[in-house]
Amino acid sequence: MLIPVILSGGAGTRLWPVSREAHPKPFIRLPDGSTLLGRTYRRAVALPWISEVVTVTNRDLYFRTKDEYHASGSTLPATYLLEPEGRNTAPAVALAAHHCVQRHGPDAVMLILSADHLIDDQAAFAEAVRQAKELAQQGHLVTFGIRPETPQTGFGYLEVGPPLQPFGHSVARFVEKPDAATAAQYVASGRHLWNSGMFCFQAARLLEVMERVCPDVATAARDCWAATAATGTATLVELHPATFARHPDISIDYAVMERADGVAVVPCSIGWSDVGSWNALAALVEPDGNGNRADGQTVLVDTADTYVHAETRLVATVGVERLIIVDTDDALLVAHKDRVQDVRLVVQRLKQQGHEAYRLHRTVVRPWGTYTVLEEGPRFKIKRIEVKPGASLSLQMHHHRSEHWIVVSGMAKVVNGDKEFYVGTNESTFIPAGHRHRLENPGKLDLVMIEVQSGEYLGEDDIVRFSDRYGRA
Repeated sequence: MLIPVILSGGAGTRLWPVSREAHPKPFIRLPDGSTLLGRTYRRAVALPWISEVVTVTNRDLYFRTKDEYHASGSTLPATYLLEPEGRNTAPAVALAAHHCVQRHGPDAVMLILSADHLIDDQAAFAEAVRQAKELAQQGHLVTFGIRPETPQTGFGYLEVGPPLQPFGHSVARFVEKPDAATAAQYVASGRHLWNSGMFCFQAARLLEVMERVCPDVATAARDCWAATAATGTATLVELHPATFARHPDISIDYAVMERADGVAVVPCSIGWSDVGSWNALAALVEPDGNGNRADGQTVLVDTADTYVHAETRLVATVGVERLIIVDTDDALLVAHKDRVQDVRLVVQRLKQQGHEAYRLHRTVVRPWGTYTVLEEGPRFKIKRIEVKPGASLSLQMHHHRSEHWIVVSGMAKVVNGDKEFYVGTNESTFIPAGHRHRLENPGKLDLVMIEVQSGEYLGEDDIVRFSDRYGRA
């Protein structure tokens, strides 16, 4: 039995401004309209031998993740382990291992996949997984090593050791991200592979190794699972917050793979990319005769070797070369192609300044739909709100603001104080500050409305929830 475990989270800071803390890298739209998470899920469910997919993700991303999976059309059972906060990959994998042992037995083989990688060759991937599965059943902790095509300084490497039977190799050592000269030596040697961050091992075997090489992670995971098991459902497990917080923030690479014995590697060429920078994302777009790549409306004059991502408006360039230009509703990035790894420094600066652009887009996704801030100023904010059919916002109240709702299309079911009524297209209602209220879409089409807020304080944290179908009350 093989259990794919998809790890979905992270901030994707090198892909800012499209990737944000509340809209991380797995959810960004690729040029073909798909998402990295959606592709990962479809790649997993296409494998033989599997009976369910386990996803470890942040609690706030659960509904969006579920929507991505539903869009694939797969009916394979899915289980979600929901983290209250980020603690890196070692705790996530350990807790997934406890789930697999409990549900499928100690010999269940886990296939650890990152939600934000691309793999173009499904057949080669399936063959690599088959080999890794067989090695895992022999007791090995298996990683997937990507045969390097060019020297890369943004990847970790591993050095290949003696061959194993019937395939694969032992791992001689893991190597940190090298400088350019060292990376060139690694590629020329033929003995080094890129560390893909994908793994395969038996669940009980991993837990046994963790007890020895990272007992702090093992103990925290064991305590957290014991505290969680009594409250989780068959398919939705909210990890116990207090015990989860005891986990150290450490990756599975550092905590286990680099310290353990019996680590094996399956060398493979599967069209892999971690899409770790704007250069990698630009490579997904076909270039023009001048080496330019454009996604959106652009006019490029005397421009060479430049990538432009334009979301909502026309972007024009004149007389530039080797630039990355990313234009979104609320932020514009202009970077030299040689400095794209440093985009994360912009995010660090925004965090230091307390600027919301590191965390949120102008359009924010919620379990019930989306809202977009159209304009704001002293004492007012205007939003466009879209509610999915059958969805509803929480029953809530605001201390400091009143709201005026105007329905643009669809039908709204409204609770306002002690009244419940319907508001149709081109109709409106007023919610005074301090009133309990709820907005629901009872129809089969999207509900679109304009909300005008006014008051002394208009922050998103001025919400008191009394009940909520999404567990946020």
